[in-house]
Amino acid sequence: MNLKKLLSIIEQLLQKLRNKKMNISQERLSLIKKFEGCEYNAYKCAANVWTIGYGHTADVKEGDLVTQQQADKLLEEDISVFEEIVDKAVTVPLHQNQFDALVSWTFNLGGGNLNASSMLRVLNEMLYEDVPYQMKKWNKATVDGKKLYWMDWLEEGKQKLYCLKVKNGTRCNPCLYLNMYSNQE
Repeated sequence: MNLKKLLSIIEQLLQKLRNKKMNISQERLSLIKKFEGCEYNAYKCAANVWTIGYGHTADVKEGDLVTQQQADKLLEEDISVFEEIVDKAVTVPLHQNQFDALVSWTFNLGGGNLNASSMLRVLNEMLYEDVPYQMKKWNKATVDGKKLYWMDWLEEGKQKLYCLKVKNGTRCNPCLYLNMYSNQE
């Protein structure tokens, strides 16, 4: 088989993988719920944005209330938007844990930041091992001129999730170099 034919076959396989729509895992959805916490009363988050439920911000105003069922539905609707954003932006195959981490990252930081990030650029260049380093760059926010570093633990969790064991039992190299894991999985 010549190289041109082999490259054509590889491109066809990659295209099939790219066209397969992924959804966030239930495990990751549960973690988002745990880390976000559910607020039934509208409140202003650290970025001074009205928020309710599990971090829902669209059309929220002071005095809004939700039930647990409404908060769950809002989260599912929000996550589906971010799944679509990740699907459109990422042009390379992903493992489920990588997709989960990227959706979670985009849920917190927004589709505009994903599309403008060097993280997306290196990912789409298939430099998978560089993605956790790129995620680490997004560990702070500036609100009203004040730097907030509250995202350190959250971004570290996404890096770890991104690097979890894949089907063949290997981890991406940054996890080994950064000692991001203990002996527990």
